[in-house]
Amino acid sequence: MEFSLTNPAVKAFMCGSLSGTCSTLLFQPLDLVKTRLQTLPSSVYPGSGRVGMVTVFLSVVRTEKLFGLWKGVSPSFVRCVPGVGIYFSTYFSLKQHFFSDGGPGPAQAVVLGAGARGVAGVCMLPATVIKARFESGNYHYSSVVGAVRSVCQREGPRALFSGLTATLLRDAPFSGIYVMFYSQTKSRLPTEISQSAYVPLANFSCGVLAGVLASLVTQPADVVKTHIQEHGLRGFFRGGVPRSLRRTMMAAMAWTVYEQLMTRMGLKS
Repeated sequence: MEFSLTNPAVKAFMCGSLSGTCSTLLFQPLDLVKTRLQTLPSSVYPGSGRVGMVTVFLSVVRTEKLFGLWKGVSPSFVRCVPGVGIYFSTYFSLKQHFFSDGGPGPAQAVVLGAGARGVAGVCMLPATVIKARFESGNYHYSSVVGAVRSVCQREGPRALFSGLTATLLRDAPFSGIYVMFYSQTKSRLPTEISQSAYVPLANFSCGVLAGVLASLVTQPADVVKTHIQEHGLRGFFRGGVPRSLRRTMMAAMAWTVYEQLMTRMGLKS
């Protein structure tokens, strides 16, 4: 494949990276709160009246100031910006190769979304590991490079790929389910909406609905990835609220921005 800025796959990568930048910056606080909830001591149970999303949010602001909510944003950028670009570029390439004559059906959309996310997930797993450690507050890394060096020296390079199975079990199904609901919901929009100036709002609304459903289904795998020690059935849903909010809003915004940018470039997303 020719590597050129005029290549449609490269344009898809650029659009995806830009959409990933916007969504990551806006919703990083929700990701941090989610990670803190999932890494609480085993004796503390979120939602029990003792601690929850709001409690963790206020605790971070009180002890680490407002900008503490964006702790870990550097590894998040390292992970999400190229990661979202790889995802959309892979998604676009697979769709053009296998479904150039028409849109994919529900089952095909699941495979398409899961495949694209699997490729991006494997490529960006080391950044995912470092991001989770930054956000947990249990490590005192001074920089992303320092974190990578510390992990490799103390635990070996293989530690950068810890949680690979759980990551794929979480991300691939989420993306597959998301793409299925998103594409099917969009295809049922009335013509007066899909061809109006309200297309971005309509796409965002479709993205929110798809994100909520996909987040609920894949929540348990996210906890296993972030916190290997299980805390019973209740523990599987630790951080469910901030995770659902964050993933839903990030996915909805990323897809909305991506499709608008692709349209402006004269490409069908």
